Amino acid sequence: MRWVPAILQASRMARISAWAVGSLSSRVRFPARAMISPSWTMTAPMGTSSRAAAALASSIAACIYVWSSVMTGDNHKGQRIAKVMARAGLCSRRDAERWIEAGRVAVNGEVLSTPACVVTERDEIKVDGKVLQGAERTRLWVYHKPEGLVTSHKDEQGRMTVFQALPKELPRVVSVGRLDLNTEGLLLLTNDGGLSRYLELPETGWSRKYRVRVIGDVDEDRLKALKNGVTVEGVRYKSIKAKLERSGSRNSWISVTLREGKNREIRRVMEYLGLKVNRLIRTDYGPFALGRLEKGTVVEVEEAVLREQIKGYVKG
Repeated sequence: MRWVPAILQASRMARISAWAVGSLSSRVRFPARAMISPSWTMTAPMGTSSRAAAALASSIAACIYVWSSVMTGDNHKGQRIAKVMARAGLCSRRDAERWIEAGRVAVNGEVLSTPACVVTERDEIKVDGKVLQGAERTRLWVYHKPEGLVTSHKDEQGRMTVFQALPKELPRVVSVGRLDLNTEGLLLLTNDGGLSRYLELPETGWSRKYRVRVIGDVDEDRLKALKNGVTVEGVRYKSIKAKLERSGSRNSWISVTLREGKNREIRRVMEYLGLKVNRLIRTDYGPFALGRLEKGTVVEVEEAVLREQIKGYVKG
């Protein structure tokens, strides 16, 4: 492969040049360009500053470096950097991409501006100036979330979050999906951002079960019709299994099973049926059940059980 040496040289020669910097005329503005090698020049859009072009060049250089390592056989197990960050338990892949775009991630000393980069075990990755450690063993916890907690690492309104309430001895974890502020019950936590994303997907096939307490007259025929899906205010919800468990003079309990789990899905569907939800408890997520786990308690899933239940999860 004759072009491989050229790529290797390109990774070593990456540099930046901005034309007409300090031009005598402020009206003369030439495009900044990122010089990757003497024979390869990428010209940034008109009006791009030298700083922006420098960022572009740095990001390209870092990606070329690790790409060339992969192509020349230095390490054939290259992975996208967002996946590596997620596997290290630092954050989800989506958050990793946001952090990269915010300039918080560097590979071999070069700050990235795009998540479209492959890294290997030989590369040094820094997040906020700290070296990223290798991937830990995938772990999973079952947590009984009390109502009144936000499923977020940080809340702009200053409300208490799930992660602030967790025991301090837990490593950094991310949640598998979310539960609303006033929703309680089973919430899965993991140190593997890739696993979190995998378990959230409807394609994974794991159902979510809830007990719903409502106010209003329950029409059982309309509940059964939800199995065909329903559209509420332009949003299409897939098949929902709903069954009346107990009916009272003030409140009724309904069991609900779904696989999609869109934002506020149960509350919106119940409102569509003329019912007001005044308590919502998630009891099951896939093969994991809340059982008698007390509120605020978290227990780790045994490794053997975890491996058995996530056979479809391919680790990279």
